[in-house]
Amino acid sequence: MPISQIHPYQVPDTFPKSCVNWSADPSRSVLLLHDLQRYFLAPFAADCSPISDLTFNVTRLLRCASLVGVPIIYTAQPGGMSRAQRGLLADFWGDGMGAGSEREIAAAFAPRQEDIVLTKWRYSAFHDTGLDQALARMSRDQLIITGVYANTGCLATAVDSFSRDLETFFVHDAVADFTVADHRQALHYAATRCARVCGTAQIEVELQRHALARPATS
Repeated sequence: MPISQIHPYQVPDTFPKSCVNWSADPSRSVLLLHDLQRYFLAPFAADCSPISDLTFNVTRLLRCASLVGVPIIYTAQPGGMSRAQRGLLADFWGDGMGAGSEREIAAAFAPRQEDIVLTKWRYSAFHDTGLDQALARMSRDQLIITGVYANTGCLATAVDSFSRDLETFFVHDAVADFTVADHRQALHYAATRCARVCGTAQIEVELQRHALARPATS
């Protein structure tokens, strides 16, 4: 079925303490913007939480990543997929997005020329996208996850990331979901099973601290 209108809700700021104490390091990490396409953002009420929080915080992380040298990777579904390409997604979500402008990444998060945009076919950003290879080429073993939807593609990606022995960061105020209950469920599972759940401000502080501690180059 198509995605229904998403009612505003306050982003949860309480969740289980993560089992790990990994620290985001700009020499090891990649910032992932998961499915921030116009189609997936359209059901949210504009200028209301959670999408206003997501927009503000993802923008902060993009700025920070650019300053400290963290590569930025986007995922985007192609739109206009055939029934064979869409597979069982069609049974849950119908035909999905078309091939027009709705598949574009929202202007607030527009990729730069040096950023990587991967075509995504299923929930996980690792499924048949080349994300594995991109991380290996850059010798990166940390993944910072932002985007939509928290309990669907973002969480599937977090599990796959953890399964690949990548230190995974699930940014609780830079993801959004269908309901506050779904959002909380994603944070609970991530924190207790596969990732460090933390906020945008924490990620910024850690990236900046590690960047300042790097030896100066001549």
